[in-house]
Amino acid sequence: MSRIDGCRICDNRQLEQVLSLGDMPLVNALVEKEALNRIEPVYPLDLVFCPECSLVQITETVPPLELFGEYPYFTSFSDTMLEHAGRLVAELIDSRNLDANSLVVEIASNDGYLLQHYLSAGIPVLGIEPAANVARVEREEKGVRTVCEFFDREIAGELADRGELADIIHAHNVLAHVADLHGVVDGMRTLLKDDGMAVIEVPYVKEMIEKCEFDTIYHEHLCYFSLTSLNRLFAGHGLIIQNILLVDIHGGSLRLFVTPEGKGESPEPSVAWMLEEEANWGASSPVPYREFAGRVEQVKESVQRMVKDLKGEGT
Repeated sequence: MSRIDGCRICDNRQLEQVLSLGDMPLVNALVEKEALNRIEPVYPLDLVFCPECSLVQITETVPPLELFGEYPYFTSFSDTMLEHAGRLVAELIDSRNLDANSLVVEIASNDGYLLQHYLSAGIPVLGIEPAANVARVEREEKGVRTVCEFFDREIAGELADRGELADIIHAHNVLAHVADLHGVVDGMRTLLKDDGMAVIEVPYVKEMIEKCEFDTIYHEHLCYFSLTSLNRLFAGHGLIIQNILLVDIHGGSLRLFVTPEGKGESPEPSVAWMLEEEANWGASSPVPYREFAGRVEQVKESVQRMVKDLKGEGT
């Protein structure tokens, strides 16, 4: 485990603490019955804010293999996610004129829940999934060609050198899990065709703050993004956010449509509108995050009082 000494986007060392949730176990490290009497590993869970680029992030990085080497979550178990993926794939096949000569790549492709929709339409795909147990299901049960690795600029370079450039790159609910943001985003640019597009979904920090969704803060989620912070990240790698949508998945997420610079296309009005809204909301100010921390403290005190009262009643 390692503690960051600077922001994951801009390397600013002057990070402001928002919230400390103390030492917590890993959320998916479910304890087996025979291990109930053993001491469970715990890790600090502290949330900080970067006033330079607006990124909200936790300070500790648990080794990725410990989190994702064998992963218990299979996305296909969720009908909501399957329907969400199917609608998006149908829209992209139509709007991007994808066919048998195209290539669609998904980073952290899980069990093939999304790429299977392209396959059924006759469009070549490649999944990149680091969890061996999940990649096995994707490959053997869904028939998806799969690379069992963590995606980075090296993997992207190897694929590009073989001529496997992508028309579409999907990255859904993975960017928040990434310690080396620059390595992954640089890899996306390397792997994309010049006229390609990356479709990225991340939970939206504004939704987390406004709805007091502190239960979404855990060790897998290293980063909590605003559009302001994402714009800074992608611009540093020759990528432009062309369009953005707010979708309901995971308590409120941003869906970004990102393309390489130099195409001469201007971003859709939605991008400027949301950046302005974030400026008015205070995405680059510590104030909303401090208020969020205060509401979390109120919830904690309320629960403690409830438990105390219940114990007093002998419940």
